[in-house]
Amino acid sequence: MRRGLTLAATAGLMAASPATAQTSPTAMPPSPAQIFGPLYQAVEMRRIFPDSKTFADAVPKRPAAAIMAAYRACACDDDAGLRRFVAAHFALAPDAAPRPQEKLPLIAHIDRLWPQLTRTTPTVPPGASALPLPRPYVVPGGRFREMYYWDSWFTMLGLQASGQQRLVEDMIVDFGSLIDRYGHIPNGTRSYYLSRSQPPFFYLIAAMSRDPATLATRTRQLRAEHDWWMRGAQGLPPGGETARVVRLADGTLLNRYWDDRDDPRDESYREDAELAAATPDRDPRQLYRDLRAAAESGWDFSSRWLGDRRTLATIRTTRLLPVDLNSLMVGMERALADQYRALGDRKAAEAFARQAEARATAIRRWMWNGRFFADYDLDARTVSDQPTAAMTFPLFTAIATPDQARGVAAALAPLIGEGGVRTTPVASGQQWDDPNGWAPLQWVAIAGLRRYGLAAPADRIKAGWLATVKREYTASGKLLEKYDVTERKPGGGGEYPTQDGFGWTNGVTRALLAER
Repeated sequence: MRRGLTLAATAGLMAASPATAQTSPTAMPPSPAQIFGPLYQAVEMRRIFPDSKTFADAVPKRPAAAIMAAYRACACDDDAGLRRFVAAHFALAPDAAPRPQEKLPLIAHIDRLWPQLTRTTPTVPPGASALPLPRPYVVPGGRFREMYYWDSWFTMLGLQASGQQRLVEDMIVDFGSLIDRYGHIPNGTRSYYLSRSQPPFFYLIAAMSRDPATLATRTRQLRAEHDWWMRGAQGLPPGGETARVVRLADGTLLNRYWDDRDDPRDESYREDAELAAATPDRDPRQLYRDLRAAAESGWDFSSRWLGDRRTLATIRTTRLLPVDLNSLMVGMERALADQYRALGDRKAAEAFARQAEARATAIRRWMWNGRFFADYDLDARTVSDQPTAAMTFPLFTAIATPDQARGVAAALAPLIGEGGVRTTPVASGQQWDDPNGWAPLQWVAIAGLRRYGLAAPADRIKAGWLATVKREYTASGKLLEKYDVTERKPGGGGEYPTQDGFGWTNGVTRALLAER
């Protein structure tokens, strides 16, 4: 099976009203699991590779039809035979771990990492899961050898601090090209990520451009992304749900994380299938959907999504209206209002301003539990009582009242340790839980607290985070994906070992170090 290997930009005119954006998305290319079916299942379930993502990223050496014909004739009943078959028909992609280099001061080290993490893929091999991009871009590192959505904004903060504005502009073009081709920005630039997105940071990514001539293009693309997130909203009755949109009983429209597929994730195929097999009392399709929705959230995985806050089998992501997602949607809608105003389209500007204010009002009402912001539970019809670092997003996007901001600061205090802010207070063994801290959540918390004049906790988070990163860099010479911010050491938990590189850690650390 072959598909187009080069980029073709799609043209579109900026719409005059906020009902729809004029884009012409192309057909979604199938993922490796969809292409190779029984072969893919055999390779993953028989653990030919320790990491499920390895085969998902492999490049076929022959057309898929020829490979599948050979597989049907293959004596691959034993693992050794299957390994030989895979080696004969696929090339494995190298990881993106940076090369060892001389020990430098931390800022100089990060600046030298950018070229090592920069990739250019205007074309990709036939049958590969990689998606082509027109311009250079930065990958996170390690097993993450493609461009990721929400990672990239935090990475780009560091690129700007390093004087890499040209690369920032290139990545903005790359993200726009994804919207033009597929109607949205996928989780990452692989075919198996196309059925979902990630936290919608494109309005902030696009705002990093210093080229005013691109405003109309960026507005059209942002508008298309908003349409994608709101798909199905028109005509949805009170109490109705469809994909990423939910209308509450009072008519309020809010969003949730979702995935358009309900089968095992290609990059975690074995893990998902084994979990479903060990959970016979759950509909496997719903389980897969909730796992995939958590991957769209970026918090894969966290007690935040778990029914019992401990066991992955109880995951119920799609039954929650996330406070971070809806806060970012307000940011997107406000950005669209501002950009349409700048372009002279007052009607569209006013419409998006109304949407933003209605959503902000809903967040203050439905996602405030009297002490802090949290997710709204659709089944319990109440806001969660679990404190997580997501409570700072309404501060980051200027939704909270001053009293609510002070309440968040008080509720966040127990999560702030010597090494930064913890993700949650629950030690579930999942990576988006205690004791781990993550670069994006440090930045959001710091920026959100500062926005409301709450400098003391913001400064404490900044100092703790930088101390953690510097301590590990001194010990190992590496910047890591996540950290144990309680003991100020490498983080753990989750489906794979802690990765080094690492895009958003580099970005947030570099940007914080650049502050005066």
